[in-house]
Amino acid sequence: MTDLLTTVSILFIVLGPFLFVANRYRLPTVPALIVAGVVAGLFVDESLTLELAQYGIALLVFTFGVRVEFTGVRTVLVDSEVVALGQILVVGSLGFVFGLWLGIPQSEAIYLGVAAAFSSTIVGTALMQTEIRRELVRGRLAESIHFVQDIVAVAFILLMGAGVLGLEAIGTQLAAGVGLVAAAYLVNRYLFDVIGRLAGGSSELMIVGVVSVLVVFVGAAELAGVSVVVGAFAAGLAVRHDPVEYLGLFNGLQSVRDFFVAIFFVTIGALVAAPTIEKLVIVSGIVILTVVVKPVVTTAILLYKGYDPRTATLTSLSTDQVSEFALIIAIEALVIGLITQSVFDAIIFAAAITMITSSLTQRYDEAIYRSLADRSVFPVRTGRLEEWSNVPDDVSDHVIIAGFGRQGHQLAQTCREIDQPFVVIENDPTVRKDLTNECDAYVFGDAMERSTWERANVEDARVVVSTIDSELVSKRLLSFDFEVDLTLRASEEDTALELLEAGALYVSVSELLAGDQLVKHVRGLLEGDQTPDELRAERREALDEYVTFHPADD
Repeated sequence: MTDLLTTVSILFIVLGPFLFVANRYRLPTVPALIVAGVVAGLFVDESLTLELAQYGIALLVFTFGVRVEFTGVRTVLVDSEVVALGQILVVGSLGFVFGLWLGIPQSEAIYLGVAAAFSSTIVGTALMQTEIRRELVRGRLAESIHFVQDIVAVAFILLMGAGVLGLEAIGTQLAAGVGLVAAAYLVNRYLFDVIGRLAGGSSELMIVGVVSVLVVFVGAAELAGVSVVVGAFAAGLAVRHDPVEYLGLFNGLQSVRDFFVAIFFVTIGALVAAPTIEKLVIVSGIVILTVVVKPVVTTAILLYKGYDPRTATLTSLSTDQVSEFALIIAIEALVIGLITQSVFDAIIFAAAITMITSSLTQRYDEAIYRSLADRSVFPVRTGRLEEWSNVPDDVSDHVIIAGFGRQGHQLAQTCREIDQPFVVIENDPTVRKDLTNECDAYVFGDAMERSTWERANVEDARVVVSTIDSELVSKRLLSFDFEVDLTLRASEEDTALELLEAGALYVSVSELLAGDQLVKHVRGLLEGDQTPDELRAERREALDEYVTFHPADD
């Protein structure tokens, strides 16, 4: 244990200067962590680093499971299953064939396919936190694609634990894994609130309770003879994802997660070994499959499922890295002698490279998409989107509503009440049923593309109202220089002022609107214009409508 603590100390001593430079010059953090690990690897023992990586990844998987919200992925889960499984099948098969082409035995070539196929939840979702928090389509897609892939990766780990391909051994491992996940669901659904009540509102006791859940599930995994990673993942799923109700707990777990994220990336860097020509060939193949082929496959599947090119491209760029689960699989395969040191080193090296490049592609994802679109890589009009759109040829003097989320839904309802023609622009196929049922005119497409607005007949519109809370989208609309007045949305006052100066007619700011509404209600209550019961009933009706109809605002 002392040697392990010494290793951790060395890693963080080396890490400090690299993080300082990254923060000072606003550089991506992930590359800094990995490079620091490469330097630290010169001073620490590889066996201790490998042991630390196993512990760190297991606990990191637990914190990932904690962040999973079952209801949050339902709206796009069917599409995500198709994308995730298609990606694994195509890219994994190519990785396997690539290994065979290099003369690597089948038993080891499988792990090259695994390294290329699975994507990192830590990197992919961490880089899209803004999109996920705002419930943008690409954010929800990315989150659920990673979730489905991680479930498949857990199943693969269970198969590895069987040791042989006998049906009885495989069945036992899978049954144990399914049992742990089922138990996690029951704890999440029925017992977690009991833990909360026993804690009596104490964040410290809640953290102790959650750690106890982790210990129980890890212990159960060991008793069942499966990987502790599977137990840690199930323990995370057992924790109710409710950051509002359990704010102190989630703040504490966030600190734990940040610590182990740093450990994870530093240990990956420390495990990088000096490359040989043989290793570099393997690394090059994995990197190309991961950084180039995998996003292409993902984009193609999403386009086929009806998503617009921009959403498909930006979502796919969240999958262009090797997964932490692939590293877990590689580590366990090395420990039990299923792969050679050379193949293991190549997988680790490729993971380090792709995690660095992924942070860069995510930073410049819009520029990458725009470059591809300008070169006509994507069709100008997607057939399925054309089929889904319905705009009368003679529509004019109409309101164009961008985004059929809660605000867009309310605006459409108001237009119907005053008999005002309107056209809705939306890019989320999951709301297509609601949109077609409630609106006579609509366009499925990306608000960032001029062709979408042409289909909505923007030149003859009366006003455009964008409900999309994105500075990038708002500025793009202003750049089109439409003759029609633009009403936009912003999350900050400074951005709103900038958009007004750039030509917007009106910019709504959520916090200001909420404050104005609060003042209005309180004033009405104090002046006797509204009774407490009336105010309560009005608020309940609004909240019921919000819960009933709350798709994404993008």
